[in-house]
Amino acid sequence: MKIKNGFMLRKVGGQNVVVAVGAASRDFNGIIKLNETGAFLWELLKSEHTAEELTEALLAEYDTDRETAAADVAAFSEKLSRAELLDRG
Repeated sequence: MKIKNGFMLRKVGGQNVVVAVGAASRDFNGIIKLNETGAFLWELLKSEHTAEELTEALLAEYDTDRETAAADVAAFSEKLSRAELLDRG
């Protein structure tokens, strides 16, 4: 899975926000705020990664356990899927 083209992460007023650019902005006219972990995963999802790879990356970057990391990846990818921001290949 990876982020669809046309969406960018920006820092605005100290907040991580996702905005649509170009053609994507015609269909998506909102913004999505991400916390630090969400921004970390977003950056990884600029290229193709599996859920397991994202979980491993969280374990390497943050002081957390595998169960929590896997649950965070699942929840984040579900939210992105519902917002139609993921390209699943």
